[in-house]
Amino acid sequence: MANPGIQLLGFGLAFIGFIGTIACTVMVEWKASSYSGDNIITAQAMYEGLWKTCVSQSTGQIQCKVYDSILQLPAMVQGTRGLMVASILLCFIAMMVAMTGMQCTTCMSDSPETKDKVALAGGVVFIIAGLLALVGTSWYGHRIAQDFNNPFTPTNSRYEFGSALYLGWAAAALIIIGGSFLTCTITLPSPSEPSSGARERKSAVMFPFPGM
Repeated sequence: MANPGIQLLGFGLAFIGFIGTIACTVMVEWKASSYSGDNIITAQAMYEGLWKTCVSQSTGQIQCKVYDSILQLPAMVQGTRGLMVASILLCFIAMMVAMTGMQCTTCMSDSPETKDKVALAGGVVFIIAGLLALVGTSWYGHRIAQDFNNPFTPTNSRYEFGSALYLGWAAAALIIIGGSFLTCTITLPSPSEPSSGARERKSAVMFPFPGM
């Protein structure tokens, strides 16, 4: 029997990570213009995300532009888009599965072992979703660091990590931790201990007639 308190904690952490992943995916601050070295520009700040780019003026005015063509985008951006969207979809599926198998719900209450296995499956899907988000954000961040340290990259074209990346890393960690809690609370029956049904069948074989 799983611990319902730890299950709720794990589900809550994964749900917060799910919301964070959605926010991270739609945010534009995946990378921000760098002010290091000689690249000191205070008049405007440039941001790039998975779906659009924005320029923030010192006056507070913000102008954004959606990417014109998907095919013209770098493979990194397209791949990160796919990973983040897949992570969000898997998180949603994991939530539905986990809620069915958690001890605090009444679904499949007549079959505790099956209910525990369903909760275990939900936790595993949560972990996979978190890993997808972690790979997507880390891939994007690696490219930013690679371009920043490239001596051939113009100073005014260098970018640093944006706030969306930090949010994505935190969200991925919460999803993985939450999924781990859901999987670690499941206690599967030991092979050496037969189930009640197996014990009844064994008794029927040993004593086929009443009174024996």
